[in-house]
Amino acid sequence: MNIRDLQERRALIVTEMRSITEKPAGTGGDLSTEQSTKFDTLKTEMDGVEKSLARQQLLDAAERRMSGQQIAGSGDDRFDESCRDFSLRAAIAGAAGLAVEWGREREIGAELAKRAGRPFQGIAVPMSVFRQPLEKRVVTAAGEGANIISTDLRGDQFIDMLRAKMVVRRLGARVLSGLVGNVDIPKLVASASSAWVADNGALSANDPDFSKVQMSPKHCGVITEFSRSTLLQSSPDIEQLLRMDFAKLLAGALDQAAINGGGSNEPNGVLSAAVNINKTTSMGAAPTWAKVLTLIELVEEANAEGSAWVSTPGVVRLLRSTAKVSSTDSVMIMEGKDSLAGYPLASTQNAPYSLGSPAEGDALIFGNWADVLIGFWSELDILVNPYESTAYTKGNVQIRAMMSADVAIRHAGSFAACTDLTP
Repeated sequence: MNIRDLQERRALIVTEMRSITEKPAGTGGDLSTEQSTKFDTLKTEMDGVEKSLARQQLLDAAERRMSGQQIAGSGDDRFDESCRDFSLRAAIAGAAGLAVEWGREREIGAELAKRAGRPFQGIAVPMSVFRQPLEKRVVTAAGEGANIISTDLRGDQFIDMLRAKMVVRRLGARVLSGLVGNVDIPKLVASASSAWVADNGALSANDPDFSKVQMSPKHCGVITEFSRSTLLQSSPDIEQLLRMDFAKLLAGALDQAAINGGGSNEPNGVLSAAVNINKTTSMGAAPTWAKVLTLIELVEEANAEGSAWVSTPGVVRLLRSTAKVSSTDSVMIMEGKDSLAGYPLASTQNAPYSLGSPAEGDALIFGNWADVLIGFWSELDILVNPYESTAYTKGNVQIRAMMSADVAIRHAGSFAACTDLTP
């Protein structure tokens, strides 16, 4: 049984137990022997359901972690389950005034706004609708005789555009969801120190030093347009198309900010000047194995433990084509398809190019990506405008999506980077 079935069975058992206690048939207002036996049987069954539910929740959480999709929920299992059934297509079509059933979406949106403690300008959409990636393609008919051959629109085969891979959350960034006000996270900067003293000698007092990591909402949005026909179709493939489009646009922007950031109105990412991580700009067009190991050393000297690399496709090509020891060496610096010096390497165009002013080069970053914090202040806010002039003349609907999030780095020493590579 899945979690929903187990929760429904538990609710039925509780209802039945309540009905027994509300109508005692024994002497002195107590339960009769038959009622007591029935109550105990139900209690035993409920204990079993509770254990099964705990096991299923444990397995589901483990599977999400294994697939890189471990994201904090609301803490309300039933509500989280309802959010997974949220139809983005129905919500947009309903808000545009089209004849669709979107009662569930309105209720979930109202509950999200209530939990966020603020009104939304449009539809409140749970972020969970974007955690169902599927690959899409499109097939059409063409060639001689096309006028007499029917064409099937295969929404399940939609061809999406090529996009940069999103890596930061996959590498283990910590996600804080459901935030309301600005966030201050206490941070120990310097601890008390120990000392050896002579017999009967006095210890010198020294106190730990504290600071804080601060996060406040930054806003990112996108405006796009969908046809009336797309929104009226109830195909699951159309639903996935809508989800993918919003997810990849906004998640890609967040990934870029987490890696670099620091621009106008952006969060400060790993390479932002405000973060001040360990940097070395000594590789250029001739990377060496010793310099790669130096980046690992910088992180370990800060008492941190790195988990993975992030860089650009050009840097990956350079590392794969540069000998580890000498020009005659047949072993390259990057020895595996997606690993460097024994650590995973994620290659993405979300990693920055031409850093610095004047431009330095591409970046190679090593660090503990669990020390990247990503905070969300609200679920996604989607506002539908069926009256925008250009879209209106075509019968289309314009849609604006807004996301409020921020990025913070727990320890700058957890990262080291070279920023002058020139592939």
